[in-house]
Amino acid sequence: MSKRNLPMADVSVRPGMATQIPDLALKRWNPDVRASGESDATISILEQIGEDYWGEGVTSRRVAAALRAIGERDVTVTINSPGGNYFEGLSIYNILREHKGHVTVKIVGIAASAASVIAMAGDTIKIARAGFLMIHNAAVLDFGDQHAKREVADWLEPFDATAADIYHARTGIEVTEVREMLNRETWIGGKDAVDQGFADDFLDADEISASVVENSGGAALKAERRLRQILQKQGVSRSEERQLLASLKGGKSGAASSGMQDAAVSQALSGFLSTLKS
Repeated sequence: MSKRNLPMADVSVRPGMATQIPDLALKRWNPDVRASGESDATISILEQIGEDYWGEGVTSRRVAAALRAIGERDVTVTINSPGGNYFEGLSIYNILREHKGHVTVKIVGIAASAASVIAMAGDTIKIARAGFLMIHNAAVLDFGDQHAKREVADWLEPFDATAADIYHARTGIEVTEVREMLNRETWIGGKDAVDQGFADDFLDADEISASVVENSGGAALKAERRLRQILQKQGVSRSEERQLLASLKGGKSGAASSGMQDAAVSQALSGFLSTLKS
């Protein structure tokens, strides 16, 4: 189908509202999965959606800048993301929907939460046979009494309705059924994604590149993302978070090989997470 038939997403961000990467999505995400043979007309979404405390992540500003550089040419968007800022995801979806060239989306790993909405903006969507989509209701971190919580719930409802409309337009699945899928947080494997209309076809095996090295950089990155989530939930300031991560990474650059440093970081962060959980 053409992305022209997809609804525009209304994005009205509420000040002070924060979203986060779903826990299961972070566990399933393998940061080492990449697309092979990317061209200069490729936009890679291989990180969390939205800017984190450290200025990392995929933002609508970055995607808009990339599209300006590409011009009105056809574009390929490769996705392997655990999600993140849902509202930033809707903004990126809008930007891709409005692109004048043909948009091909390649889900090489997972497209969870906000990343799944972005994936729907393709004229053509391809997914790895071992890939996954995950769709759910928008979730936010919020503090307040029962009245504030009720207000936030009412504010979030239209965003879930927008997401349901987007998935419905893409797949043809009835909106009521899509809403049920959102309510129960639904993981959709590659075959089901094609069968149900979330994707048009499978990616060829040679279109995907994945590191199989144990204790690769991806393991350290996942552990670090999880640690940041826990620290933010505990109200740790950005400066304290930065100091803690720097201490865990420790040492001097060049003191060990990159692989050894990644392994050490992963082990240290994993140990610290175990301490926090206990």
